[in-house]
Amino acid sequence: MNTRQEKFSGTQPVREAHKFDVAKLEDYLKGQIEDFTGPLEVEQFKGGQSNPTYRLKAGDKQYVLRRKPPGTLLPSAHAVDREYKVITALAKANVPVPKTYCLCTDEDVVGTWFYVMDCVEGRIFWEPQLPGMEPADRGAIYDAMNDVIAKIHSADYAAIGLDDFGKPGNYFERQIARWSKQYKASETETIDAMEQLIVWLPENIPPGDDVSVVHGDYRLDNMVFHPTEPRVLAVLDWELSTLGNPLGDFAYHLMPWRLAPDVFRGFDGVDLESLGIPTERQYVDAYCRRTGRDGIPNLDFYMAYNMFRLAGIAQGIMGRVRDGTAASKHAVETGKLARPIAEAGWAQVEAMG
Repeated sequence: MNTRQEKFSGTQPVREAHKFDVAKLEDYLKGQIEDFTGPLEVEQFKGGQSNPTYRLKAGDKQYVLRRKPPGTLLPSAHAVDREYKVITALAKANVPVPKTYCLCTDEDVVGTWFYVMDCVEGRIFWEPQLPGMEPADRGAIYDAMNDVIAKIHSADYAAIGLDDFGKPGNYFERQIARWSKQYKASETETIDAMEQLIVWLPENIPPGDDVSVVHGDYRLDNMVFHPTEPRVLAVLDWELSTLGNPLGDFAYHLMPWRLAPDVFRGFDGVDLESLGIPTERQYVDAYCRRTGRDGIPNLDFYMAYNMFRLAGIAQGIMGRVRDGTAASKHAVETGKLARPIAEAGWAQVEAMG
């Protein structure tokens, strides 16, 4: 099993550390979901580094359950209640998201907070170069992704009840402080590039403070595509979403264009034209056209910030490996990316001169 597609696709028996009383969950859901019928069968999805995610089969219906992991957790992490809130709200804004059913904050049911949503059937692509596809099909997949992130950033967050979903203003200042703190809490080794970014980023935040819903982890493998069409049926994994700067969110999505294939599945050095995948410039232009922008000033800062943030996320996963609470058996290899991603982030700063 060498490819990410093979590693992360599909389900497996529930891991020992993530088991719970299935009968207790079945009783709870019968009172929450109309026409819910047992017996309930539970499997665990292979993907999902952070919040354990399960496929529920009940009668002729399938659902997905996402829960906080058991064990000691970082403050504010694994906020499944926020995921539930944003998914439920964005369904009103023409953003493709799964239908939600219930949020449970009673830890007696499965041991931690969780929510249940529809299981959206379709394709999940784990390899950004989309092996085996025709160039035109790859281009259409990337255009669909571009369209959906533009819809997320264009949603009227106040009109759909998300005006209290974050603190508008000083977004980068707050995020840099948050991820610096979380990085330090999970630190397992000294990474010089990360230390340099922690100092440099707060002192170089560009002016301007646009606000929108931001996904926080918008990438190819966090969405379900139609089984045969280049159309996004559902954007998943909203754990890091908040109100924030859309350009920072878009730059995170743009990182593969600046990273090597062995670091975050990047495109650096890849012949994108032959694959049918847009260049960074083409992709930025399409987003700007859809959101009414005239380019993205300070893109290099946003890139450095996002590489810092992604390194912090990877280090958080390595910290959970250390603490024994990592959700995925592939957590170690993800955690080891903290250093090369941080070094790529500092390289963005050095290239700015």
